[in-house]
Amino acid sequence: MTTREPAPAARTSPEDPRPGPLEARGITFGYDGRTVGSDLDLTVPDGAFTVIVGPNACGKSTLLRALSRLLAPSAGSVLLDGRDIASYPSKQVARRLGLLPQTSLAPDGISVMDLVARGRFPYQSALRQWSRDDADAVHAAMEATGTLGLSARLVDELSGGQRQRVWVAMVLAQQTGLLLLDEPTTFLDVAHQIDLLELFRDLNRRHDRTIVAVLHDLNHAARYADHVVAMRGGAIVAQGPPREVFTEETVEHVFDLPCRVIDDPVSGTPLVIPLGRSSTEDTAVAVPEAWATVDR
Repeated sequence: MTTREPAPAARTSPEDPRPGPLEARGITFGYDGRTVGSDLDLTVPDGAFTVIVGPNACGKSTLLRALSRLLAPSAGSVLLDGRDIASYPSKQVARRLGLLPQTSLAPDGISVMDLVARGRFPYQSALRQWSRDDADAVHAAMEATGTLGLSARLVDELSGGQRQRVWVAMVLAQQTGLLLLDEPTTFLDVAHQIDLLELFRDLNRRHDRTIVAVLHDLNHAARYADHVVAMRGGAIVAQGPPREVFTEETVEHVFDLPCRVIDDPVSGTPLVIPLGRSSTEDTAVAVPEAWATVDR
């Protein structure tokens, strides 16, 4: 696969300056009457690439939904540029903050081009209809994600990996200074995972975007993040630079997985090597009796 040169990231709209810090202050959040996280504080470093890691069902995605205003906390507040995010008009939030949720549903029969173009909705009004700036933003987002060749296809016809890249393109077309990405590499093969992570790092470092992503791959997090937030049981148990968070003790505490951490020979960042359950003296894997008696 040929690595693509990321397209230049378009600036945020002139009337909407770069968003200030995103903060959670003492928030309690959850859904369906169940509390997922309680009294949680978090400040997203402005201008950084932050990655949230943790085991399944620890509250990563729910926290991201609360930070993006999709989920209202039952206590505490989320602040954007020092102001409660709930007090902003919806379109103003959408011009400052772009969200890629974990699961997204496209309308039946919609084309790739039309779906990506929906990322420009926050900039449309009775006085401002579709413009050349909108067309340029959509083209740049699709070029950066390698989806230009899919523009006439129906979203329903795409593979999971292609569909994921189209959703990323839609979020990029919003041209926000802050991107919240919930498992953006889901369904992607390893080459496209690296392509996207390189794109996000480029947006962060060369185009001054603040990025927050939920990732499952610890080594991807260690290689690309400036700041890592590790969660367990709805609480933040560690945060800081990758080298401070990805220690053998912290990884085992967060994931219940013994490991070794060495220097990545390519990037020099921490490289987490799981030991596996059978590598520990006091942990045995129970094999069902029926499996043990199968003829070989």
